[in-house]
Formats: sequence, C-alpha cells, structure tokens
Amino acid sequence: MARPRSFEPEAAVEKAMQVFWTHGYEGASLPDLLDGMGLTRGSLYKAFTDKKTLFLRVLNFYEDRAVQAGVALLTDPAIPDGADRIRMLFTNAYRAVAQGDQRGCLLCSAAAGPSMYDDDIAAAVAHGLTAMRDAISVALIASPKHAQMPDEARLDLADMLIAQYVGLRTMARARMPAEILRNAVRSVSAILD
Repeated sequence: MARPRSFEPEAAVEKAMQVFWTHGYEGASLPDLLDGMGLTRGSLYKAFTDKKTLFLRVLNFYEDRAVQAGVALLTDPAIPDGADRIRMLFTNAYRAVAQGDQRGCLLCSAAAGPSMYDDDIAAAVAHGLTAMRDAISVALIASPKHAQMPDEARLDLADMLIAQYVGLRTMARARMPAEILRNAVRSVSAILD
C-alpha cells in the first residue's frame, strides 16, 4: 500500500517558486530546491518528475498569482482612466524595488533565461506576457487619450509597453540604480501623456 503524501503540492510549488525566483532556473540546484521545499529527493521526483516539470508548474503558479494580479489592475473598472492603471503597474514595480525586492519578475527572468532554449518554457513565458500585453491593451481602450487610436496603433503601443515592463523588471533583477528605474517609470508616463 502506497504511503500518502506528507506535503501539500501547492505549498511545495510556492516554496519552489521562491527558490527559482532567488536563484533563477539554471542557478537553482537540486539541494537548493530540496532545502527550500523541505522535501526529500524521492518526494520531489515522485511529485514533480524533474526540475523542468517543476519549473513549469512554478511558472503556472506565478501566472495565477502575480500575472493575474497585474491583469486585474490593468482591467479594473474602478480606476476609470486606463492610462492611470498602466502608470500604477509601473509605479508598483518600482516601489517593490525601492522597498528592497530586487528579484524582478519571475516570468521576465525566465524570458531572459531558459526560454531561449526550451520550447515548453518559452510557451509558458509567452502565455503570461501575452496576458499582460492584452491587459495593457484593455487599459489603453479605457484611456480617453488612447481609446480613439486605430486598433493596430493601440496594439503597437501595448507591445512597446510590455517591452518596457519586461525591461524594467529585468533591470531591477540586475540591481540597476534606483534612479535609472525611476527614469524608466517616468518615461512610460511621458509616453502615455
């Protein structure tokens, strides 16, 4: 008779997310994961098969939490001007860094790392970034200044803004000086004006 699992898989995925977020995909060693998740090697492999499968679960978990929080902000009708929603997204990212969180965005880090050579990870990253880009587009439709733009021009602007966001979050992980990050946020505000 098989023994029941002595851990909650979702809690283990959340702990793994912290390890990958801190060390990156390549930098997260098996001992780091085992220690961070509080699992044995056998339990990890039985529950998650391998490091890549675990990372894909982590990316899905991250999308469900962090990416969807960004999407919720960008599509929040309680904030009537969509441009203000976009400004808030960038300002919140900067504030996190100013308060000491230099991990950046796990999705953005994955975009600059394993998605360069792994199709499955690239697809997961693209899914999350597309959700953010689409939410930026929704915010632009809710912006009086941008609502009348032709659809193609608005999508081009959304593409540029998601590129700015990825850049900002990646620069935060690279520990760029706060002034440079603040200037990046100001430049987004200037673009929206």
